[in-house]
Formats: sequence, structure tokens, C-alpha cells
Amino acid sequence: MGQTLIYKILSEHVVDGKLEAGQQIGIRIDQTLTQDATGTTAFLLYESMGAARVKTDLSVSYVDHNTAGFGPENHNDHLYLQTVAAKCGVHHSRAGNGICHQVHLERFGKPGATLLGSDSHTPTAGGIGTLAIGAGGLDVAVAMAGGPFYLRCPKVLGVRLVGVLRDWVAAKDVILKLLSILSTKGNVGWAVEYFGDGAGTLSVPQRATITNMGAELGVTTSIFSSDQQTRGFLAAQKREQDYRELSADPDAEYDRVIEINLAELEPMAACPSSPDNVRPISEIAGTKAGQVVIGSCTNSSFADLMMVARVLAGRKIEEMVEFAIAPGSREVLNMLAENGALSDVISAGARILESGCGPCIGQGFSPADGVVSLRTFNRNFAGRSGTKGDQVYLVSPETAVASALIGRITDPRDLPKLLGIEYPRTELPNEFIINDNMIEQPLSVQQAAKVEVLHGPTIVVPDAPPPLPKRLTGKVLLKCGDKITTDHIMPAGTFLKLRSNVPEYAKVVFNCFNKQGEPTFAERALKLKEKAVAGIIVAGESYGQGSSREHAALCPMYLGVRAVIAKSIERIHKANLVNFCIVPIEFADPGAYDSIEAEDDLLVDGLLEAIENSDEVKIARLDGSVDFVGKLDLSARDREILLSAGLLNYTRSKAAASE
Repeated sequence: MGQTLIYKILSEHVVDGKLEAGQQIGIRIDQTLTQDATGTTAFLLYESMGAARVKTDLSVSYVDHNTAGFGPENHNDHLYLQTVAAKCGVHHSRAGNGICHQVHLERFGKPGATLLGSDSHTPTAGGIGTLAIGAGGLDVAVAMAGGPFYLRCPKVLGVRLVGVLRDWVAAKDVILKLLSILSTKGNVGWAVEYFGDGAGTLSVPQRATITNMGAELGVTTSIFSSDQQTRGFLAAQKREQDYRELSADPDAEYDRVIEINLAELEPMAACPSSPDNVRPISEIAGTKAGQVVIGSCTNSSFADLMMVARVLAGRKIEEMVEFAIAPGSREVLNMLAENGALSDVISAGARILESGCGPCIGQGFSPADGVVSLRTFNRNFAGRSGTKGDQVYLVSPETAVASALIGRITDPRDLPKLLGIEYPRTELPNEFIINDNMIEQPLSVQQAAKVEVLHGPTIVVPDAPPPLPKRLTGKVLLKCGDKITTDHIMPAGTFLKLRSNVPEYAKVVFNCFNKQGEPTFAERALKLKEKAVAGIIVAGESYGQGSSREHAALCPMYLGVRAVIAKSIERIHKANLVNFCIVPIEFADPGAYDSIEAEDDLLVDGLLEAIENSDEVKIARLDGSVDFVGKLDLSARDREILLSAGLLNYTRSKAAASE
């Protein structure tokens, strides 16, 4: 039996374990990626490990999230990242150079390479044939130091694409269709591989849109073959030497296959407030739209924005629509300026935002109360835009620009009859304008030795977790429902600037559940911590979906949370919990969830013994009225990390033992 593409790349990189679905393996990481919202902590932890120069083939530190600079915190982080990158032999992409995923696709991604990034949308590079995986910053720090990355070897879902996309139907509609089939939960332990004749018709930017938003499925990664489309893209980026033809074997067998006929797709939208709440545009057309934003790492490529510019040429945005575009990289922005497309967009009434994440993470451009906002982004979790009770729809650039012109949600296939606009097919250029002068190259060892790393006053080195007790007594600080995202746990938006200061950022843990006039989650947790009582979180299905932000484990750890008991926990967040010594426990009987309430006092007896040698742990209410069994679905390495009081301590002890 032949191999899938994913297993081909894994087999070239596995250094520990066997390639069997469900088994933990350690793989060699060729490249790493960090961004400023997660990268500051990642590099602080890297320094705490005593690591010096990175040992990967390539590591890049991007600044793309916190670029507005309200107060000193963001620039303090930027200066730290710039100098620590110089010290450690890391490329540094400065603020304004673009979104990490777009820039990495353009300038660094390689077919067949492994890429580990401290951002959940790292699999964007799967559009170029890179095996790209999102992880917490501490896992990335370990990889930069030369350590393997450990993961459960995934089952592979093959998505066979047939046919050709019709006019006004986009790559965004492909991934929205898959989300409508699979939803955002229940896909842990899977990876997605796209194949078939239809896949060959999609350009690299189209593929990257699909692999980018594959993160919303909760899968380990998504990937396309490296073929002539890939070769053409790399040649246009003057990187043809990085091309390598790669695909699954003809007789490869997938664990499951879903077929999508591209010719049968229609424009779609993820309706408020989840990426899997998908409906055809034809069913929601006519809804008044007051804001439209085109950009983010999902849909901000040159091809996307050229299509938008050609539709807008000589036209005007509807007067009651607030409209903006955010090019994904400086390269894209520069090319739009050079060929005049930027002028067409500006003349139509667009506001031009910086080449960065911006509105996607609640950094400005929040919609007004009660206003429908159409965005070409990848997430529409409630309140993520910065507006409480927001109504955010995720759509393709085609649907977005059509709706901006009409003022209502509009099926772009209606533009020919409404405004006489025929679909502007956009071919990728044979040569991109390359200007890497905002990517600082690694210094020599001799030069790096002279660099002073700038730790600004708002940058605080995170604490290492304390050891777990033999028996855990704790109070349920919060009982929450299904699909709790990392945005619920650690809000982004205006709070992002606090990420390099855990004691301050921890004050807003579970901010969305706080009630006016009552003590906050953080205040209640710290009071328990002072009394040496652990905090416990109880949750439903798919706890921790969304971002890779390790602060969703790091900050609760700082507050004294020592266990999460849930029906199911998403991959990256579960790894982060283990890394920061919070025990991830799943209900053996999901019905037991109903027997636990907030403020219950629980006892987890024999915790350390269970972590060491059992797949189950007994949990009881202290008054004896309730008892149930929790599952410990942990690898041998996970258990070692928990018993070592977290990954940082585990890594230090391993390094000391090898000296």
C-alpha cells in the first residue's frame, strides 16, 4: 500500500516512535514561525531554557499582530523580538512587512519541509506542500533549540476535489463547504490532504486559503501536493530552487475520503457566530450590510485583491457601508500600488489598513452596534471583532466586494445582471516584486555575541509551574458549555498588548463570564491560590478550540488552576495544558458533566499515581454525594512532563542529564 503525502513527509522527519495513527511520534522540525502576540513569550521561555543560537534550518520572528502601538507595550515587545532574534540567529520580519502566514508562503515555505508555528493558522503553508503545524510557543521554543516536536500520528482524511470552480465561486467556498460537513469539533487526531484533478486547477494562493481555514476544523494540519502550480508560484517568487515535486502514491489509502465537486459549489458564508454555521449566500441575500473588510491571512493575496480592484474600478462603495482592505504583505501592497489597482480601490471609497492582522483579532475596525459585518477572515467567534453582540459573517472576497457595492449581502453571481460586471479572472504574475529589506537576516555568531537583548519594563519572564500534589483538592471556579474557544479564555483585542506580562494579562482570564459587581474569575482564583486550594475548570465538548495562544493555559496556571475536566479538549490547547502542568481530564461518562456545578469542592485522589501509570482517575465531590471517573488520555511523554512540573522543567532536566 502506498503512502499519503502527509505520511511521506512524516517518514522523512520522524525521530521517535512509529508511524501508526494514534501513536505519539517525535519529528524533526526544519522551520519555525512566531508572531509578536505569541512570540514574545516563546522567546522568553527560549531564553529561560538557556538556549543560545537556534538549531533549525530556518526560524522567523514576525511582527504582525500588535502593530498599532497604543501605549509603550507593543513597541517594547518589538524591540525585544528584534534584538533577541539578532542574538539567536533568527530572521526578523518587521512591523509593516506583512502577516506571518502570507509572508512565509511568499518568501520561506518549502515543499516537503516541516514548519512549526506559534499560531494556529500555520498550516497555511500547506498550500505550498509544507507540513505545517500550529503549536504553543513553548513547543516552538523547544524546536528552535533543536528538540523534536511530539504529536499524535494523525489519521488522514483525503478530500478529493473534482471539477473546476465556476465564475464568482472561490476557494473560500471550498473550505466553508468542508466546515459544513465536518463542523469545528470532533476532528482531533485527523489531518486533511487534498488531491484529485480539481486540486490541480487551484493556484497556490487558493490552496493557502483552504489550508489556512482548515485550522477551524480542529485538525492537525492540511496540505496540497507540490506540483506545477507550486513550481510556477515559487518561480515567480524567484525561489524555484526550493521546488520539489511531491504527492501521495497512486495507491495511497486514506482513512476516510470526502469528494467535493468544485463545479457544484456556490458562494457561501459562515454566519454568526461560528465558522461552521455555514449557509449558501442565496439563502441570506438581501440582509443589510454596514461594514465589509477584505484581508487577513485567509484572503489577502495579490490574486484576491486584484480581483477586488477590477470589480471596483470606476465604481463607488454604497454610501452606508464602511469598507476597508488590508493587503496580506508589503509585497502585495507594493504590487497593487505599482500597477494602479490600489488607486482604483481608494477611488471606490476603501480605507487602506496596514499589512497586518488588525481587525481579525479585534485590533480596530470594530463594527457598530447591531451592524452586520462581512469579513474575509477565518473566525467569527462572538465578540472577537471587539463589539459585544457582533454579527460577523465570513465570506469570500467575491461576496464581500459584491455586498460592499450593493449595501446588502449579495450573491456575486448576480453582479453581471445587477451592475454589468463580468467576472475578472486574475492570473498570477510571472514575477512578483521582491523587496526583502524589512526582513532582517541572521547575524554571524561573532556579531550576535555583541547584541544586547532589550527587555523593556512591560516584559515579564513567565513563572514556571509548581509541582502537582499527590492528591488534588480544588474548587470548580467555572462550569462552561461546548465549544469554549481560546478567545473565551484569554480575550484578544485591546488586551493583546498584555501578553508579555502574565500577571497583568491573567486579570482578564474568562473575562467574558464575569458579572458586574461580582468578583472576577481571576480574583476568585487568586484567593483560592493564597489558601493553597487548586482551581478547576469544568467544560463540555471541544474545549480550547481556536487559537494556539498558550496564554490560555499559562495565565490560568499563574492563577492556580491545576485541572480541566471536559467532555473533549482540542489538540493544541491540550498540549499547552500539559506544558504548563494543568492536568487535562476527560469525562469517562459524558453524563457525569451534569452532576458537577460551579463552586463544587472536588477531590482527585492519587493524582500523581494515576498520571504515572493509569488511564483513569477517580474524582469525587468532597461531601461524598458525587463520584465519577475521568480519563487520562496521555502519552508517556505527556506523563513525564506533568510529573516534571511542566515542559520547561522537563526540558531543563533533560538538558542537564545529557551534559
